Amino acid sequence: MDIRVTQAPLDPGAEANAFIARAAHAGAVATFTGLVRSMPNDSILSLTLECYPELAINQLTAIAAAAQSRFALADVTIIHRYGRMLPGEPIVQVMASAPHRQAAFDAAQLLMDHLKTDAPFWKQETTPAGTHWVEAKSADDDARARWQ
Repeated sequence: MDIRVTQAPLDPGAEANAFIARAAHAGAVATFTGLVRSMPNDSILSLTLECYPELAINQLTAIAAAAQSRFALADVTIIHRYGRMLPGEPIVQVMASAPHRQAAFDAAQLLMDHLKTDAPFWKQETTPAGTHWVEAKSADDDARARWQ
C-alpha cells in the first residue's frame, strides 16, 4: 500500500508504470486520475486544495485498507495533491491491483467515492468572478452510500 499527500506535480504515466511493475502477480490493474477541470464552459483559473497532510494520510490509509480488505486487492496506491493547481493538472490518482478485473474496477470506484466525501481536503476555486470555497455535493454522498 502506498499513500501519498504531496504538493509536488504528479506524473500519472510514470506512477501507473511503477504500479504495474509491482503488480506482476495480479490479473488486473485499474487506475483513475482526476484533473483540474479545463472544459470550455468552465471558467476555473486555478484550484487550491488545503489539507493537514498527516490527517489526510491517516484517512486515505483507512479508506485504502477497507478497499484492500473488501476486494482482496494485491496492492493499492492513492496519491493526492494539495496546493495551487491549474486547469488540466492531475489532482489525484488511485490505483488498485487485484486477481480479477471487476475487483480492480470496483475498488478504484469505491476509493474515489469515499475519497470525495471522507478525505479532509478543502477546495477553493478561482474564476474570473473571484475566489470561492467549493461546497460538498449531495451526488458525492449518494455515490458513497451505494457501497454500504
